Amino acid sequence: MFNVVTSVGIIMVNKALMATHGFSFATTLTGLHFATTTLMTLVMKWLGYIQPSYLPLPELVKFAFFANLSIVGMNVSLMWNSVGFYQIAKLCIIPVLCILEILFDKVRYSRDTKLSIVLVLVGVAVCTVTDVSVNSQGLLAAVIAVWSTALQQHYVHHLQRKYSLGSFNLLGHTAPAQAASLLILGPFVDFWLTNKRVDTFNYTSIVTFFIVLSCIIAVGTNLSQFICIGRFTAVSFQVLGHMKTILVLTLGFLFFGKEGLNFHVALGMLLAVIGMIWYGSASSKPGGKERQVYSTPSEKIQKHGILSSQSELDQKV
Repeated sequence: MFNVVTSVGIIMVNKALMATHGFSFATTLTGLHFATTTLMTLVMKWLGYIQPSYLPLPELVKFAFFANLSIVGMNVSLMWNSVGFYQIAKLCIIPVLCILEILFDKVRYSRDTKLSIVLVLVGVAVCTVTDVSVNSQGLLAAVIAVWSTALQQHYVHHLQRKYSLGSFNLLGHTAPAQAASLLILGPFVDFWLTNKRVDTFNYTSIVTFFIVLSCIIAVGTNLSQFICIGRFTAVSFQVLGHMKTILVLTLGFLFFGKEGLNFHVALGMLLAVIGMIWYGSASSKPGGKERQVYSTPSEKIQKHGILSSQSELDQKV
């Protein structure tokens, strides 16, 4: 719920900031989000809520590379592709994450879990995908965006598990690196995407207010993302993300008019919600989604030895 509330909130604030007030510098704004998150982690460390932890520099560089490539890739994909193809590309993140979990985490999905994921994807596609046009550079941008996003989210779960890092600890390592890199590269990327300079924008009091509000909410969004992926998996987080899409659509129809709301959109939203409920039920059942553990030959020999000695003891008794 924390992630849903903060994510929907930041989407609404950014929509007002960009659509209404013309602040179209998304990459630089993301850098400001991580700068604010960095300040939060420093305060938490000072208060003693974040304990010292270790993350190797190569792992940090790798994570920051995937995370920043995901942000830039998604923005470029939206610029070079139609909205319909952009939405299809976002839907491809779940299948890619499933492949990564099967290959690297040895996760096995039940039939019901697979079918529920398919139903979620079909429902979201029905209510969000309209016009679909593809070009070579747009396709390349979409592929890079999908794979970098999937790798970044899979990496969050991997790093938390491998180095026993909590959500605050991981944010304390990654947020400064992302803030520094995005604040340096962001203005150049945004100028390339929009042909506008962030330093010449007219910063009125209302625009500044929305930027500050967006940064404050982003702290909760970043933290809750790491909590959700660490507690569950990246695939479950993506399914949750599509629930946010449905909620944003619903709030948009409620607050910004019912234009665009028709039968197939309503049907798609209904299918997606049913799929999400089904996924929650199917994945939580025994065997619905589990990590396979393979024993090495030495472990098997040791187990066999223990069983043999145990059976001899039973016979003597």
